[in-house]
Amino acid sequence: MVVEAFLPYGRWFLALHVMSVMAWMAGLFYLPRLFVYHCQVSLGGAESARFKIMERRLYRAITTPAMVASFLFGSCLVLTPGLVDWHAGWWHLKLLAVFLMAGFHGACGRWLRDFANDRNTHSEKFFRLANEIPTVLMIVIVIMVIVQPF
Repeated sequence: MVVEAFLPYGRWFLALHVMSVMAWMAGLFYLPRLFVYHCQVSLGGAESARFKIMERRLYRAITTPAMVASFLFGSCLVLTPGLVDWHAGWWHLKLLAVFLMAGFHGACGRWLRDFANDRNTHSEKFFRLANEIPTVLMIVIVIMVIVQPF
């Protein structure tokens, strides 16, 4: 299904989508790094409380709204006539990577709640490795969209 009325706004949707994805990615790159640093402080202290505030604000005020905007404007792009070849293989891999990114976003929310309740069970190393996941997914997404290899 395409929406003919979206055609004049395609470039606006694209610009808004790119901006919201950039904000979403910034949050997903920074939040696990905050978790790494949060692992290094003692529970219940002032530093831990500061990290809890930083993590909560980043997730709720920037990262989650940016994800919602990314999906909203991305959906508008998909519904704009002529922008997506539904039979191209790149589109399906890109969409899978986007949903995996959303899953990672959800995992960050779960880890944030664990830290907020002083129940984190993961190590610094775990969060250092987790910090690479959005990078790998971003590489796949950008290659699929720009190169469209299949």
